Amino acid sequence: MLLSIALILIVGFIFSSIFSRFRLPGLLGLILTGIILGPYGLNLLDSKILSISADIRQIALIVILFRAGLTMNISDLKKKGRPAILMTFLPATFEIITVTILAPLLFGISTLEAAILGAVLGAVSPAVVVPRMIGLIESGYGKAKGIPQMILAGASVDDVFVIVLFTSFLGMFQGNRFDFFSLLSVPVAILFGILLGVLVGYIMVKLFKYLHVRDTVKVLLILSVCFLMVSLEDSLKGIFPISGLLGVMALGGIILKLYPLLANRINIKFSKVWSGAEVFLFVLVGSVTDISALSEAGFFVVLLIFISLIFRMLAVFLSVAGTNLTAKEKLFTAGAYTPKATVQAAIGSLPLAMGVPAGSLILSVAVLAIILTAPLGAIFIDLSYKKLLDK
Repeated sequence: MLLSIALILIVGFIFSSIFSRFRLPGLLGLILTGIILGPYGLNLLDSKILSISADIRQIALIVILFRAGLTMNISDLKKKGRPAILMTFLPATFEIITVTILAPLLFGISTLEAAILGAVLGAVSPAVVVPRMIGLIESGYGKAKGIPQMILAGASVDDVFVIVLFTSFLGMFQGNRFDFFSLLSVPVAILFGILLGVLVGYIMVKLFKYLHVRDTVKVLLILSVCFLMVSLEDSLKGIFPISGLLGVMALGGIILKLYPLLANRINIKFSKVWSGAEVFLFVLVGSVTDISALSEAGFFVVLLIFISLIFRMLAVFLSVAGTNLTAKEKLFTAGAYTPKATVQAAIGSLPLAMGVPAGSLILSVAVLAIILTAPLGAIFIDLSYKKLLDK
């Protein structure tokens, strides 16, 4: 495991630096590192570290979502109102419906299998989107109109919505009827996740105002509490819906609102933690990307991915219609809402493991979506924000 950690860090930093030198997103180098070192490449990573890969990736997501909360001004988000709410579900819904209609025509699979495929494909990647939106907020691009805040919040809630649909569709395949009450769990999970984060944040702010400890200790305590919130979600699964990751982001937001001085100080600490967490996140995403599944990917798979992205972007335009955003700002919002990575890596292989006939096709589409949209989306954001957004 020590050798694996060394390889992940050293090779990851080298590849990331090479890609950055050519003005390409460093995450491309990190994903490539994972593919090369992982079980579908040279197989140099220890099986023990691969067995806890999902947990390590979740820790990295916790770090970046807490940072997102620390940089997201709640009053700015309130101003967006309707567009911010629509961004949480409308783009994913359009994409899932598009895939459900087109996949049976292109691949001859059933409508239910197509719906499962749409749910796998439908989630945007917070791991790609959130750090870039934090960078925009900190540099001031689009901040006045709340554009990065809106994208950041939408990307976090989008995943909850899509994963509930994915679980429902898989349940239908296994013979269970579609449970419309499972859809009601989406707003409940969102609401109680946010309430949990606000309550915990209020308690921690009170604690830190009276308990004078070093900022490093505060960071460790906050991380521990964040782990507890996500663990609570796992413990209550099937009993009561609650989104631990949204609670993590709300925790950061309430600390920013109630104790801005502390928020700014610990944000510096968390930005340093993210430097290492980012490497592990994207290298391990690459390591679970089964490139052998691409043997089934042909022209129609690529066509399906890009047509579904077009309808996703159309839904984003509908979500922000009637706002004070300019045409350039709307274009940026739509393009920034397209990268896929973390969710597809996490659930792409599940239909195959559960015996869905189109499972290998679904895995192929998930892998190709990561390889195509994560770099393209990241490159679009990195190269266009100065031209399309006002500082």
